[in-house]
Amino acid sequence: MPTACINQPDCRINLCGERLEIHGRNEETDRDECLREIPLRDLDRLILSESVHISPPAMGEILRRGIPIGYFSWKGRFLGQFLPADNHHGFSRLAQYQRTLDSDYALTMAGRIITAKLYNQRRVLQRLQASRVKSVQNSEEPPTTGSVPHTLQFLDALFASIRRTTSLDELRGYEGTSAARYFQAWASFLPATFPFDRRSTRPPLNPVNACISFGATLITNEMTAFLHAHGLDPALGLLHTTENGRWSLALDLMEPFRPVLVEALALDLFSHQIVNASHFESRDGGVFLNQEGRKKFFLQYERRMERQFMSESVGHRTSLRQQLEAQATMFKSALSKPDAFEPFLLN
Repeated sequence: MPTACINQPDCRINLCGERLEIHGRNEETDRDECLREIPLRDLDRLILSESVHISPPAMGEILRRGIPIGYFSWKGRFLGQFLPADNHHGFSRLAQYQRTLDSDYALTMAGRIITAKLYNQRRVLQRLQASRVKSVQNSEEPPTTGSVPHTLQFLDALFASIRRTTSLDELRGYEGTSAARYFQAWASFLPATFPFDRRSTRPPLNPVNACISFGATLITNEMTAFLHAHGLDPALGLLHTTENGRWSLALDLMEPFRPVLVEALALDLFSHQIVNASHFESRDGGVFLNQEGRKKFFLQYERRMERQFMSESVGHRTSLRQQLEAQATMFKSALSKPDAFEPFLLN
């Protein structure tokens, strides 16, 4: 169990020897009892709703073992996290500060990130299109490709432009253009009951945007924890400018994972009817996953993050979570050897 997510209101977490005991109301018996036991040796991270109570001994032992604890509000907003207090990365931080101010270095790293994101967007659309054509052929109907082939041609042409870019602003422009065209094609694979015309955030304006935003929040905060764990400052961005109140480097490094994890997961949730209209609520001017919706999302997210696959780029079996952490370690190595950084690529 790499990740445990405790989402049920008013649960209590206590330490009992080498394991955590989760106490709360059993919905079947309507009694307060131990709902689950989690061996600490099996736990890599803990995600809690703000209504969950955790004892100081349990929190102390979790942090002692290097396990981060993340908190979400009852509305599904990420509140923050507790991280182990290791602090032996002073020279790495100093090198990172210097590199962040190096405009040539920033442009090179950001260019690699956007190139990888663009490549992964193309691969996702190619896979979806191949499945659609196969399905249409099996039903003996003429294939309906829509704008997907044109989008693939458009994305192909952007690679050369990105290689020639001379500024971060120009690179951000290409990234925004590719994202708009990609989402237009990606949306054609959604069921008609969940339309998606554009990306909307703060707040998300429909269920599809709600899932994309929630997935992006989860992966960004995992990347933030990995950067902290490897001695880097998650706030010092390259593609995303450094500013107060934002983990800009975490946002940078998770960009290639968006098509593979966030958008692919959202599409699966709707296409396979894992979530429906009952799993969303309207509030604060937007649409958000409710408690039951977040429960279903967490389960599918964790399965996707831990699923093993053979990576052609790294040459061995791995998982998305392992590759997420690898981005942090490679970026740290690239502070002294820039060629060491290779953003994640989908097979």
